Amino acid sequence: MSPPILAARGLEYDYPGAIAALRGLDLTVPRGRKLALLGANGCGKTTLLLHLNGTLKPARGQVLLDGQAADYGRRALGAWRNRVGLVLQEPDDQLFSATVYQDVSFGPLNQGLAEAMVRARVEAALATLRITALAQRPTHALSFGQKKRVAIAGVLAMQPEVLILDEPTAGLDPRGVAHLLAALEQLRLAGTTLVFSTHDVDLAYSWADEVAILGQGLVLCQGEALATLADPERLQAAHLKTPTLLALAVALGVADGPGGPPRTQAALVARLQGRAGDREEIGEVVAAASP
Repeated sequence: MSPPILAARGLEYDYPGAIAALRGLDLTVPRGRKLALLGANGCGKTTLLLHLNGTLKPARGQVLLDGQAADYGRRALGAWRNRVGLVLQEPDDQLFSATVYQDVSFGPLNQGLAEAMVRARVEAALATLRITALAQRPTHALSFGQKKRVAIAGVLAMQPEVLILDEPTAGLDPRGVAHLLAALEQLRLAGTTLVFSTHDVDLAYSWADEVAILGQGLVLCQGEALATLADPERLQAAHLKTPTLLALAVALGVADGPGGPPRTQAALVARLQGRAGDREEIGEVVAAASP
């Protein structure tokens, strides 16, 4: 069996002042899947992400690429970051060019690609994130949600094998979240491995394939999203709540069905309809209880 595309083994890292951020952390990133790093603020999620693309170097432990210890030499680090792209939580920390097109083209140009190839990659990335119309817009004139999509497009244009996102839905309205997740799902279907941090247990439950729950600088557990988030003891240990849809399904007596508990609002409504048949009333109940 081939090794995971990315892994962390025994990572330890302290911030100035002997503040321990990672304490011997282990993580496995399976190829081609959506992995959510879930935990309360301050649990080490962002610090871990910064290690996964080489931005930070651990005091002890290793990051593995295809089963091999990562090299922090200049050339190797550049190759690593071409394979593992990172999108920061605050897009202003990542945008620095005058226009959207210039910003998205920066990465491919630094990869030494021909002009025609750069243009093709930029246009494809803009189309995927639904921001083609913003190509000539000054980056400072964008809304927060637009900036977030531009930042993702800039990394996407480099065609990384792994796309790492720090709190990708933070600050977005529901429509923006839906558009972003649809774009990311398109990337996953094309073979991109997705790793994202979040404190939103409902997002992890409904969208991730796997979940790693972090606490006190460690991965407390990692596994399939449904099984991991259906364990109340694990959630309580990490100060997390039960996913809303799962709690509703249990309360309404429809958690035990084909394929396990429903993971989307539409699936929950459909299962309730099959039992009760009152579409309008059930839809109102679910909508009122959903975040």
